[in-house]
Amino acid sequence: MTDTTFDPVLVEAGVRRWLERAVIGLNLCPFAKAVYVKQQVRIVVSDASTERALLEQLGEELALLRDTPAEAIDTTLLVHPQVLADFLDYNDFLDDADALVEALDLDGVLQVASFHPHYQFAGTKPDDAVNLTNHAPYPILHLLREDSVDRAVAAYPEPDSIIERNVATMQELGSEGSAAAVRQSQTAKRSRCRGDGAQPPLPLPPSGHAGANSRTRSSSPNARHCPSGRSPSVNPPTRSRCSASTWLPTAANIRRTWW
Repeated sequence: MTDTTFDPVLVEAGVRRWLERAVIGLNLCPFAKAVYVKQQVRIVVSDASTERALLEQLGEELALLRDTPAEAIDTTLLVHPQVLADFLDYNDFLDDADALVEALDLDGVLQVASFHPHYQFAGTKPDDAVNLTNHAPYPILHLLREDSVDRAVAAYPEPDSIIERNVATMQELGSEGSAAAVRQSQTAKRSRCRGDGAQPPLPLPPSGHAGANSRTRSSSPNARHCPSGRSPSVNPPTRSRCSASTWLPTAANIRRTWW
């Protein structure tokens, strides 16, 4: 867990600052501004303190997004400050999130992208610029509509350039400048290795950065969202999605990252 007490109002304010200053302000996701200014982004600050409680709330939010017109809610950010502060635990939880999407028969309809204060792609060092694209002030599960992702990507002239541009932006800012833009006051402890010293499967970096455009966890390759990531491992998923740090340019690789 992160903190035993927290103020959901302050947490939401921190997430909004991150969206406005980093995701939109640095143009990390060219698709984020339109839905944000139209107030179509639902931000939910979870009070879950266990993975089970979070998974239950995730199911509720997936169902709500499914049953609500996109004009009212186009995308949802489920922020969970009190659980999954460790990135490796968070990365493992994403398997459960994907399984839930399938159990609800929403595969191909909705997807869950990922952001975390200590996000790390496979084959990278913790402070590499590519990881900063998926950093956020708190652990976040980003619920996306596949149709919305498809339309946004189709309307963008050169989606493949988004990843390279975002990494260049992070490198230009430097680690301290990027951290100031992407992170907020509430951060979790640095992700660690398991007790046996072995590093579990982590998400691979986006295309063009020593890996695939989605995260890696177990040995089964699954496609995911746009930009997001985890740490070193093998067999990355293959779906597409977008996120603040590493937007994947196609609906096929937009899986664990949104803005």
